[in-house]
Formats: sequence, structure tokens, C-alpha cells
Amino acid sequence: MLTIRLLRIGKKHQPSYKIVVTDKRRAPAGGRFVEEIGNYDPKTKTRNIKKDRAQYWISVGAQPSDTVHNMLVSEKVIDQPKRKIFFVKPEPKAEEPKVEAKVEEKKEEVVAEETVAEEVATEEAPAETPAEEVATETPAEETPAA
Repeated sequence: MLTIRLLRIGKKHQPSYKIVVTDKRRAPAGGRFVEEIGNYDPKTKTRNIKKDRAQYWISVGAQPSDTVHNMLVSEKVIDQPKRKIFFVKPEPKAEEPKVEAKVEEKKEEVVAEETVAEEVATEEAPAETPAEEVATETPAEETPAA
């Protein structure tokens, strides 16, 4: 199946595109396209499209990409509504949690261990004797001699 799409040419930070007809399964890079039908410079917003060749390839069954379709509509090569183009950003990989998250988890573990240790210590501690019993149980040897 043929498609009409953009082929990027130009230097880094100086984009320029060829509008080419190519097989959908192949990338048009390296000159492997059927025909060049125009070019597009996004910096100056200039477009040169061979209208008759674009109409021919569409009549033969070539499908334009969304961006090229919108260009052809704005150049009045085809009479159809423009397509909405959505860019979906890929979600970041969640392989390893961040260092901050690990530190927070360790702090939570330490706090949990401390509370468990406090609970165990209060359960095992012997019952304290009241202050009155302690005062009355002084041994006779410690009584001062007058």
C-alpha cells in the first residue's frame, strides 16, 4: 500500500522536508521512495506541492499521512475536512523507584520498628510498686543511730 508522507532532510536544528510517495511498510530514508511530489520548510512555512501528481497518487489509492493530508487541504488539492492530530507521549518506565521514595520507605520502616519495640517494652515491664510501699520497706540497718 502506498502512502504520501514527509521525509526529513536538512541539518540539525534546520529541518526541511520532502513530500514523497512511498510504500507504507518501508521508511523513505535513503532515497527508497517512488516519487517526490513536493517539499516543505517549517521555518519559513513555505510549501511547494505538485498538485496534479498528488491528485494522481490519491486517485491510484495512496493514503496521505495526517500532516500531509492537512497540507493538501490547506493548499486546496483535495476537498475534505482537516484531520485532528494527537500526540501521545509515552509513559516513563517504572522499573526502579526514585531514591527519595526509597529513603521515605526506610524512614517509615524504622518508625514502625520503634513503635513495635516500645509496645513490647511496655507489655514486658514489671508492674511498678507504689511510692508508699517503697518508703515503708526501708531496712533496719539503714536507720540512723542516734
